[in-house]
Amino acid sequence: MRHAQRLAAVVVFVAATVGTPGTGSLAAPLVLPPSSLSVWRAGAWHEWWRSERAPTRWSAADPALATALAWHVVAPGIERSETRLAGAGIAWRTRIVVVRVDPARVTLSLELAIGPRDGRPSWSIDRAPSDALLAFNAGQFVQAMPWGWVVLDGREHLPPGTGPASAALAIDRAGRPHWIAGDSLAASPWRRGGLRCAFQSYPTLLASDGEVAPPLRTPGHGIDLAHRDARLAIGETREGALLVVLTRFDGLGGVAGGAPVGLTSPEMAAVMGALGARDAMMLDGGISAQMTLRETTGGRRMRWPGWRKVPLAMLARPRAR
Repeated sequence: MRHAQRLAAVVVFVAATVGTPGTGSLAAPLVLPPSSLSVWRAGAWHEWWRSERAPTRWSAADPALATALAWHVVAPGIERSETRLAGAGIAWRTRIVVVRVDPARVTLSLELAIGPRDGRPSWSIDRAPSDALLAFNAGQFVQAMPWGWVVLDGREHLPPGTGPASAALAIDRAGRPHWIAGDSLAASPWRRGGLRCAFQSYPTLLASDGEVAPPLRTPGHGIDLAHRDARLAIGETREGALLVVLTRFDGLGGVAGGAPVGLTSPEMAAVMGALGARDAMMLDGGISAQMTLRETTGGRRMRWPGWRKVPLAMLARPRAR
């Protein structure tokens, strides 16, 4: 009966949604919606984050979450891990899929996908090229087009969007990642060249060496701090690895894994900080969130599909020697 009631709650939530202690510094004031996060480890739940004492800065990975991850090599430069979280309300069970990428060992690129006839977004993981080791939807989009700054193959295709809650990830011609705050993007010297690709997204989760973005710490900045959704985020650790983190609803044995329910934005910032990220931003989640991985040994492809096609994707391919 309990499972049936929870499934009913998920169905109602989806129907309404579709179509529309950390290792840190001082805790935030009591302004976040009450919630907590625990991780499953060694046969028990271990609480590692609570809204009323949420850190305002993550200076290192949280041991409780970090030790719950068992890393598996997918391909040279790419590792994967998964773990389960217990949260509040509809997020009572969430699985996070974490991909760790060494940008020095792969080639990162963006793919713009707009249907030539209907002008609609046309990318899904089904069209990821066979040589892609990792592919996932990038940025946000408005109607059919990506939102904000997009650089493809060294050429600016779309100008920066405006919004202090946004950030951009730029990959230079040597393959090194660079994070640019949204409010400084228009005057950034990177707009004059030197990039392989770049895209903009929002909201910023972490910046300034692990600081939780101020709009995620206090209400009234245009971000719904209580909204729960499936999430996809990208960040960078202090060691220079990129982290791509996808959430899936994990209740009911995973049968509703693609449902657009899950963590809040402050909780997702906590996940990224607890994984060791110093910079991080959200990507389009909900029914857009999707990712695929291909193992180089055996060629097995792992898939986490979305329900909607998108206009922009990031790919990681083997780096040419």
